[in-house]
Amino acid sequence: MLKLIERLGPIDESAASDTLTLPFELRIRGRLKAKSDSGRELGLFLDRGPVLRSGEGLKAESGEVVRVCAAIEPVVTARVSAGLPLARLAYHLGNRHVQLALGEDDKGGWVRFPPDHVLEELAELLGAELEHHDATFDPEPGAYNQVGGGHAHGHAHGHAHSHDHDHSHGHEHHHAH
Repeated sequence: MLKLIERLGPIDESAASDTLTLPFELRIRGRLKAKSDSGRELGLFLDRGPVLRSGEGLKAESGEVVRVCAAIEPVVTARVSAGLPLARLAYHLGNRHVQLALGEDDKGGWVRFPPDHVLEELAELLGAELEHHDATFDPEPGAYNQVGGGHAHGHAHGHAHSHDHDHSHGHEHHHAH
């Protein structure tokens, strides 16, 4: 088994000897047994916390480098008018403590998330049109995890598990598995 022990950040495809394509729910883990895209047994032994980004390199004990790729998976892309409506949509979805991908294309700006009926209902209430389709899900890393951001700290809301809150500020968490 090839033991991957170090994050290298974004790398060029030519710098890697192999690739590892994973869905988002596996890219949030620091410890994982997997098969590379060429069928090799891999073990991830990485620091916990940061999400593995598509295009990131992982260095093995042997010095070999494997490049991470985001898998194509079911997602919901919510579209609403640019400006305040899009900002409001991103704010309210993000206030649910879920990972979101943000982007734009020839149709305008969008917010993307894994299928979740509660988030979908909220997005529609805010005027968004929803598209259920298959695409990569590579959410925003967060302000403290940006490359060159000066520092990182251990406060993250990126999680794909259910949990309870014993306080009452009126929101629920529903996560697709």
